[in-house]
Amino acid sequence: MSSNRHGVSSLLGLMWFKVVVDTLDQLDATKWLLPANQDLPQPPPRRPSSPTVSAPLHHPTRPLPPPLPHHPSSSALSTTTFLIDSTSGRRLTYSTFLQQVASLSSSLKALHPSLSNKDAAFVLSPPSLHIPVIYFSLLSLGVAVSPSNPSSSPSEIAHQIRLSRPAVAFATSETSHKLPPSIPVILLDSPQFLSMLESKVSGPTNDAAVNQSDTAAILYSSGTTGKVKGVVLTHRNLIALIAGLYHNKLAKDEEEKTHSVSLFTLPLFHVFGFFMLIRAASMGESVVLMEKFDFVKMLEAVERHGVTYIPVTPPLVVAMVKSDLVDKYDLSSLQVLGCGGAPLGKEVFGRFRKKFPQVEIFQGYGLTETTGGATRTIGAEEATRHGSAGRLSENMEAKIVDPQTGEALPPGQRGELWLRGPAVMKGYAGDDAATAATLDSEGWLKTGDLCYFDSDGFLFIVDRLKELIKYKAYQVPPAELEHLLQSIPEVADAAVIPYPDEEAGQIPMAYIVRKPGSTISATEIMDSIAKQAC
Repeated sequence: MSSNRHGVSSLLGLMWFKVVVDTLDQLDATKWLLPANQDLPQPPPRRPSSPTVSAPLHHPTRPLPPPLPHHPSSSALSTTTFLIDSTSGRRLTYSTFLQQVASLSSSLKALHPSLSNKDAAFVLSPPSLHIPVIYFSLLSLGVAVSPSNPSSSPSEIAHQIRLSRPAVAFATSETSHKLPPSIPVILLDSPQFLSMLESKVSGPTNDAAVNQSDTAAILYSSGTTGKVKGVVLTHRNLIALIAGLYHNKLAKDEEEKTHSVSLFTLPLFHVFGFFMLIRAASMGESVVLMEKFDFVKMLEAVERHGVTYIPVTPPLVVAMVKSDLVDKYDLSSLQVLGCGGAPLGKEVFGRFRKKFPQVEIFQGYGLTETTGGATRTIGAEEATRHGSAGRLSENMEAKIVDPQTGEALPPGQRGELWLRGPAVMKGYAGDDAATAATLDSEGWLKTGDLCYFDSDGFLFIVDRLKELIKYKAYQVPPAELEHLLQSIPEVADAAVIPYPDEEAGQIPMAYIVRKPGSTISATEIMDSIAKQAC
């Protein structure tokens, strides 16, 4: 990798390091946890990118590197592309991106002088080149980023706003009507916003004083009980995330000669998309953004922009395996798919590798509550562990717990996965009861997932203790669907369960008990639900 690209990644990675005012402490990369009756073994020799596990419980984490070096290159900033619009082809270099971030930050402070690290900003917009600028501008001001699905209903958005209590909102002309009139709204497709991106920043800028414990983002998740919650992520969470990612970047820089170009088919309001955006910026990569997913346009973008990396969910891998359209495009630049959101079947993995032998698939596991990836595979050798979500990420601890007794279990035995580390959330916004039920007094996050580790430290997801249905990369709470079904006058009772689907992973299937004398049909019920969800 060239020194110019080192400079870009260093500067973007330091966007958090330069504003924190306390230290990154208690990050012990050598901690092992064992049953009380066993002695502490010595960790076996291992490379940072491929740890070995021999402990019967809890597994060594990948080590955390020192802070990033201060050597950004101005020439790299002006020549390296950060963002590309897949439809228009419009590009932003890192230099222009940072200029827009600074301009927007200055304009926001002028428009809303009281904005502080106690505030949040709601973002309701499809993906565009403006969204990363907004995210990084808010982070630099210490204002929490709170993005939502622009297709959410007004009632869903109202609930999310009650949780995050934003001081300002960013929306488009098509989404702003869903927001309550009490919140000041900045329209992304207005002349006002465009002028905010181009305002001149005169004189020295005063960096906001941001603590690691301050809220950086509030992302929405169904959590472990099915009710939508606001997951509070701190700047410490993001720092821990960047540090681990940058460490693995340094490990492969000597061999990597191709500049990485990522294609985002993911929504940026989702933790997967949010996580991957932070990753791309900290790595100094180029990112191609799609406003709306389209399979053919995705293939066109790979060919046109020389895409090397795509973060995906299993349904997209299935589509690439089954579709003959892929043969019509030059996908030779593609090197890696990062697969998450749901487990990828062994058969699909094998068929993909046969069809695309030059493309590696690296799998991972994570939650909104863990700032994204908690485990992942690194390197071709780890990628061959079929069915595994990889080993623990940097400075992440884990244990498998018996759901009935609460006792820790050794490798090979199934139980609930608990996680702990500097990337684990602070809690749920405005929901102390849910926070207490999910995080114990020692900082362990109860994932609600039934898992096991093998003797080499690879994680395997077996099933969910919680009832969430994994539709593609989304979590569908059965309780909410049951509530909607039961609200139909002619429905006496309803139960929703997951049904296996090769392309979506799972789809909801409902069992309906009609009221005596009712002749309501399945089609009428589905139409009623569709109307309620609008």
